[in-house]
Amino acid sequence: MAYRPSKKFKKTLLGSGAVVVLAALNAPAAVSFAEEKYHAYKIAQPGYKKAYGSWAQVDVPGEYRVNAIHAALLHTGKVLLIAGSGNSQKNFDAGTFETVLWDPATNTFKKIPTPEDFFCSGHTQLPDGRLLVAGGTARYEVLDGEVRRAGGGMRVKNESPDKAVTLKKGTVFRSPSGVEYVSTTDVTVPKAKRDFEISYFESGQMKPWRTKVTAAEARVFVEARKEGPQALTTEAAQYEIVGLKGEDADNVYGIAQKLTTEKQDFQGIKAAYEFDPRAEKYIPVAPMKDARWYPTLVTLQDGKVLAVSGLNDVGDVVPGDNEIYDPVTKKWSKGPFRYFPTYPSLFLTKGGKLLYTGSNAGYGPADKGREPGLWDIGRNAFTRLPGLTDPDQLETSASLILPPAQEQKVMVLGGGGVGESPKSTARTSIIDLSKDSPAFRDGPALPQGTRYLSSVLLPDDTVFTTGGSKDYRGRSGSDILKAQFYDPKANAFREAAEPTVGRNYHSEALLLPDGRVATFGSDPLFDDKDNTKLGTFEQRIEVFTPPYLHKAGADRPVLGEGPRELDRNGRATFRTRDAGRIAKARLMRPSAVTHTTDVEQRSVELGLTKGRDGVSVTVDVPDDRTLVPPGWYMLFVTDRDGTPSEAKWLQVG
Repeated sequence: MAYRPSKKFKKTLLGSGAVVVLAALNAPAAVSFAEEKYHAYKIAQPGYKKAYGSWAQVDVPGEYRVNAIHAALLHTGKVLLIAGSGNSQKNFDAGTFETVLWDPATNTFKKIPTPEDFFCSGHTQLPDGRLLVAGGTARYEVLDGEVRRAGGGMRVKNESPDKAVTLKKGTVFRSPSGVEYVSTTDVTVPKAKRDFEISYFESGQMKPWRTKVTAAEARVFVEARKEGPQALTTEAAQYEIVGLKGEDADNVYGIAQKLTTEKQDFQGIKAAYEFDPRAEKYIPVAPMKDARWYPTLVTLQDGKVLAVSGLNDVGDVVPGDNEIYDPVTKKWSKGPFRYFPTYPSLFLTKGGKLLYTGSNAGYGPADKGREPGLWDIGRNAFTRLPGLTDPDQLETSASLILPPAQEQKVMVLGGGGVGESPKSTARTSIIDLSKDSPAFRDGPALPQGTRYLSSVLLPDDTVFTTGGSKDYRGRSGSDILKAQFYDPKANAFREAAEPTVGRNYHSEALLLPDGRVATFGSDPLFDDKDNTKLGTFEQRIEVFTPPYLHKAGADRPVLGEGPRELDRNGRATFRTRDAGRIAKARLMRPSAVTHTTDVEQRSVELGLTKGRDGVSVTVDVPDDRTLVPPGWYMLFVTDRDGTPSEAKWLQVG
């Protein structure tokens, strides 16, 4: 859409024309200033906003500005912003862990006491509206060339079948040559397993009971007490635990294979908590069996949660030991075994299988666990899915179930090469899981190669995508200040208003109950194009108002009084004066997003019946919980022009 400035604006912009023209000819900065002024004028026009939408920054008081690593919308309408230590070694060392609760309706903020370092944890929405948060940071990475003391994983063995043993942080392990290493965390080793065997003589007489003991094992990270080459080893050895005496000294010992000064990765924690939106506090639940950093948590059709991947307590990718959380018992149990790189994008699909799109964020070898497929977790069977373009550029890509969820189409957008690769792709791919032999097919390309793209479902059945960068963590000033809408029916992108804040690594975006989109975070490697100035974390919040709200103004359909849960037939009736203009109803699951990974959001088409009285509508929710996992949802209705109501919160059991 073209815009022409008014005569008054031209006079304001140009002043005494000759002076500005001369300045423009002699100073590129003046030209840039003039272009910025005109751009600001253009995007402020009502016609522009109706076509492309608009952006506005949120006024965040200084005391509430945090490094938002995680963002989750709660059924109270508030947004939980979790920083933990916020990718700051200084904060981690000081034990400064932060969470802020933002109410977008009133633009008020509240600090939440944060009991663990939830930096790079996993999270998911539970059926009762609580948010499960599991994992986080036990130790920051130490890069190659910066490791001063040899370290690595120590396997701690316990041969006693009578008792478990807990070794506190700081426990000393001594090598056969006398070199000492210190543990960096507490570790509990279960008691050994005792099996009884009964044997028989050939004559048929029974032998006495015979006992077989299998040692129990746990892991802990250790580092040498002193610097120097004497602490380096790549040979397996048994280590004495200093301070243990008697039977304990005989039964409990360490075994290490490799203790070096190579790069030491982040290490995860086992802790798990539920955040209660009503009490507005974290409540501890049973810890996971495995420590996890960068895990994915996904809610299943029965309301239980599957925790997958992550870096463990010695900094290795969890080799495939997945866990299931039961929100009723608040405990974890063993899940199906399968390896994935960290933060894998896993979506519950109709029928109960999980779709792995190949999207992930961060850690794991380039040749393992990156091929997309359908995972039947009941049988633990994995069927690979073909057709994906640029399969080597799925790291930091976005994935989502296209609206409506009943059509079972899933889209992958952008992404980059493994690790710090400069590669990025403009590829989008779509798979239709309703087909007999589903395969990915290319969709329309993004305007350019994009990593860390935020993609948000809107209540008018479009997808809003924004931000990202072309290079790793915005390197070389490669943040992309562009946004666009994807229309699934037209299978095409169209332009949206440009954001003013760049978003790359550690950024998030989510749909608000009023139909707007909020964006948070960004953690650039550098703050300049020449890569000479270390980056600073982006703490500004910017909110996008879509065109449908500018077109409608105050004239939006309104849902009035109605229930907060479904009746026994899966229906809910709401009073409304706008029954005649309401055309569609959508149930939208609230986001819980981090590292471009949001496996929560989905938009479900609802049956819609208008009351004979003309002042009510009834929505009918599918009873298939593989399509509509239990939990709280936003109910939006839209008119024929796609203008949405504000959401009503509805609980699906």
